[in-house]
Amino acid sequence: MSLYRYRACDAHGRIVRGELEAANPADLETRLHGRGLELLRAAPNVFPFRRRRIARRELIHFCFHLEQLLAAGVPMLDAIADLGDGHGSPAMQAIVAGLRAEIERGQALSAAMASHPHVFDEVFRCLLHAGESIGDPVPVLRRIAADLTRADELAAHARKIVIYPVIVAALLAAAVVVAITQVVPQIAALFRGDTVLPLSTRILIGLSAWLGRHGWLLPPLFVLLAISAALAAVRSPGFRHALHALSLRLPLLGPIRQRLALARVAGLLAMLYASGITVTDAIASAARATPNLVIRGGLETARAGITAGQGIASAFEATGLFPRLVIRMLRVGEQTGRIDNTLGQLAHFYERDAREAIDRLQASAEPALTVIMGLLMLWIALAILGPVYGIIAGMPL
Repeated sequence: MSLYRYRACDAHGRIVRGELEAANPADLETRLHGRGLELLRAAPNVFPFRRRRIARRELIHFCFHLEQLLAAGVPMLDAIADLGDGHGSPAMQAIVAGLRAEIERGQALSAAMASHPHVFDEVFRCLLHAGESIGDPVPVLRRIAADLTRADELAAHARKIVIYPVIVAALLAAAVVVAITQVVPQIAALFRGDTVLPLSTRILIGLSAWLGRHGWLLPPLFVLLAISAALAAVRSPGFRHALHALSLRLPLLGPIRQRLALARVAGLLAMLYASGITVTDAIASAARATPNLVIRGGLETARAGITAGQGIASAFEATGLFPRLVIRMLRVGEQTGRIDNTLGQLAHFYERDAREAIDRLQASAEPALTVIMGLLMLWIALAILGPVYGIIAGMPL
């Protein structure tokens, strides 16, 4: 199966654009025809990482409105048709139209969502399938919407770490570049001759001269490195695994990323287990929905241990990846028979801990970056003004 980007026309003459997996263009045309669309143009998506993503808030709105419609007694097909009637982005409308076509063919909603794994992940589909199997998907949709809302709040909180440092770092870099490339060369002309310059001044003048000759190479070099790293991460599982492991070991940021990941995993496992899904299947689904390959590998190892007969806490402890708190809480859950409740408490604890760590890091990052910026500008000023003051002091009165 390959991913195709297509442009099609619906029964009302409206142009629909989207992406769909198909074996070949003929299969794509057949699939679109089943959705009531006539294929106009299609091309393989050569760069899968350019796949148009659906915002998490759109999924929250989808779950909320679908849950409200189903709770009011609206049939599933009519509810999906109502959701696709001009609501959301064009990409989301195309996905909902595809879901409607699959449901009209007789498939369940969870099975129809399997055609869009980049939008509806494994956990989403497993939970919905569990709700469908008991004939009442409304509570499951409510639970999924609540989980997506909590994940969105955590992601927004985590973005706070990046915004301020990026702005300050950009201002700092701009100020330093302007000072080195514009101010320093003009003042350096005063030092030509036999003047003995301090080491800091010689370093500054050398850096200014190097940037003047080769500075234009830096932007394309950074872009080339970023593209190379992105391609290597896409094509090399080993490199991607190393990057994910590094992200958990970074100073300051690594522990926060680990807390966020553990909160997400614990929340997913709690939801899946509470929905009646077995422990091994819940761990498998949570692993496939976990983006970090290191934590995913730990979950898969723990699942293999449980399948081999180990206890849940013992299997997680044998991975050597999960903190003692996780192991202790899992052991308590095994003893009390309330794994889902224990995992829910664990998720709540790590979410709160991550928020507090983010707030602490943000509170300390602001003055630290300000001090760094001040020290750099002070060094530049002293490296320039020191020799100038010496020249002025040596002039005859």
